Parts: sequence; structure tokens; C-alpha cells
Amino acid sequence: MAAQRKSTRQRLVQAALQLFAIQGVTETTTRQIADLAEVNEVTLFRHFGSKHGLLLAVIEEAEIFTQLGEALGQQAQQIRGLDQALQTYAEGHLQTLEQIPEFIRSLVGEAGHYPIENRQAIGRGLSQVHRYTVQYLTTVMTREQVQLPLALSKLASLLNALLMGYAVIEFTTEFHQLWPDRQTFINDLLTLFLAERQGTASSSLVGLAPTAQEVLDLPAPLVQSMIQKARQVGAQDYALVYVLFGAGLSPAEIAGLERSHSISDNQQHLLQVSQGARRQVPLNQWILGQRYGSYTKNPLTQWLKMGKDQPVAMFINEAGRPMSEVEIRLRWQEITTELIAPTGAAPTIEQAQQTWCVEMLMRGVSPENLSLLSGWTLDQLQPYMQRSQEKLALEQAIRLDQRPGSKSD
Repeated sequence: MAAQRKSTRQRLVQAALQLFAIQGVTETTTRQIADLAEVNEVTLFRHFGSKHGLLLAVIEEAEIFTQLGEALGQQAQQIRGLDQALQTYAEGHLQTLEQIPEFIRSLVGEAGHYPIENRQAIGRGLSQVHRYTVQYLTTVMTREQVQLPLALSKLASLLNALLMGYAVIEFTTEFHQLWPDRQTFINDLLTLFLAERQGTASSSLVGLAPTAQEVLDLPAPLVQSMIQKARQVGAQDYALVYVLFGAGLSPAEIAGLERSHSISDNQQHLLQVSQGARRQVPLNQWILGQRYGSYTKNPLTQWLKMGKDQPVAMFINEAGRPMSEVEIRLRWQEITTELIAPTGAAPTIEQAQQTWCVEMLMRGVSPENLSLLSGWTLDQLQPYMQRSQEKLALEQAIRLDQRPGSKSD
């Protein structure tokens, strides 16, 4: 019975979205939606109460604002160059909106008449698009080793605002002289965003050799809080954060992991890395003084046991497909919400890798061996060596201060 109710609800939501996209919200009647969904109109009201209630479900359940999400995750792995990344995103964004022009017109022209719950849902949808955009740009710019003077969050906000504005102009006006066609607008958009591009690489990007001041490893209490928060969210998030801090892999490397890449027995737990520098990396059961299970029973092995019938990918998204680098970054962002690093900002996913690297050096791994484990050169590891020496010096000074000293005067 529950499955039947769910099927009916889905048919009504999809029918509403289809009609809203073709003829707008105002011109669409509940009878038309019910007929298209092949249900009685009374059933529609029983599920949603009113057309505005159904509209709210369409905004939240049909995910009209997040259709770019999975596509962005896949594209980010293949795109080369910031110019191509921006052009691909702009074209994809406008093509997605073009599929529902009447719906966009209705949202723009009639939103003032919607209940507050509907307007809030629209805002949440736009915020989700913003998060996807930030992570998409972060992924591309990290790999391309470029930096812009404008913060990525602001860049994403401005980019989406301009694209939505252009879509409104194109969908709601019969004629305008602002741009002769869409491609001209996209070309002008790229010119604007790339005009201030700086060719120097950001030294704090993963895989580069940052300065000592930019090695921002995280303190043990914060890491433990983060891991526990991930545990509360779910088994996969718990395993994901455990791998980040226990093996020191980058988001791109984690996105390439398959279930068969986890190799464990009573003596060790290894991960076979196939992205970037191909190598084997130990998955440590001890992270900053806290033990998380054993080699054979830990957050990752528990997650893998739960999904024996899942695809070959180690981590999957809600659609059951391999989790992309963008989606991994989004999961990190969700897990670390409301957590603050010593810098005063939210912890970044790159800081997990930096924390692992510093910890390995402090626990006695030689720089040469860490180079083999991380895939980084000794020059790239130099700032981490200095940071670990600084922390060891602090620890030694604290231990000395805790010893009984000479008699005071």
C-alpha cells in the first residue's frame, strides 16, 4: 500500500512539473494534473491540499534547481582549464533552465503570490545550486592550480545570478537588444570572469608545496568531533571521513576508489589508490591518539559490509552511482557545518590531508617513506616537515614545563 501511495505521489509531482514547464503554474489546473497522472482530482488534494502545496512538492522533490548536480560531478573530472569549466557550466545551466521556460516565468512573475513556504523552498533550491557550483569550481581550480582574486563563493554567487538574470530576460521578453544570441552572452560572461585571472598557482592547493604558514592541520579535538558528527549522519559519511583522516587521500583519489581497493586482515588495512600517483596506502586505525576499531572492523569495513549488493564504487550517491569529487566535497561541507577551525573559518577538505601528513611525520615516518605513501615529492613535503618539527618542539617544551623543577625562592 505504501509503495502504491509513493507511486501516486511521484506521478502527481512529475505531471505537475511537466504541465508547469509547458504552460506555467497559473494556467495549469489541478484537474489537468490529475488527468495526466491518471488519478482522481480528490487524490491530488488528499496528498497536497492545494495546487500551491503541490507546487511546493515539485520544487522540493522534483529537484528542479539541482539537475546540474550529478552532471557537474562528472564534468569536473574531465574538464581542463578554467575557461572551459566556466563555459561548460554556463551552457549547461542555461540548457537546464531552457527545459522549463514557462515554469521559470511563473516562478519569477508569480512568486510574490506564493505562500512563504514556497518562497523559502525556492531559496533553499538556489542555495543548493550555489553549493554545487562552489564545489565544481573548487575541483577544477584545485586541479588546474589557478587562483582568482574573487573568492569562489562570491564567484559562484555572481555567476549564478548573471545566468538566472539572462534566462529571465530570454524567457520573458519577445525582443531585446542586449545580446544578439545566447552564445554572445556566454562569450561576454567568460571575458568578464577571465579578465582578472591570475596565472600564478595558489600555493595552498592540494598537491603543491605550500609555505609553512599555509600548512593548516587540524587539532585532535576538532578532528574527533568531526568524525563523531559524521558517524551520527550515517555509515557512509563515517567511513568517508575516516578514510580522509586515516589514509590522507585527496577527494579525487577517494572518488576513484572501488570496493575491491580495500584490503584488510588482522595485521593491516590497505587502500589501493588508482587515481594520481598509483600506490598502496595504509588506513590507520589510530587517528590523532584516538582508535577507531581494528584493521578488520572499522568505519570503512562496516560500511562495505552494509552494501554488499552495491556497485563496485566504494562510495555512492543517492542515485546509486559512484560519488564524484564534487559530491565528496559537498558531503564534507554538510558534515562540517557549524564547525570552526583555528583559523576562524570552516575546515576545508584539504586540511584533512594536511593533518594526516603532519601526523605521519610526527609519528616517525621518514620524509622519504612519506613521499612514497603520499605521492608527493620531498620538496612538496618540506613545509609539512617544518610544521611537524614546530609541533614536536611545542610538545617537548610542554613536557619539560610539567616536570618538577628546582625549588622556588
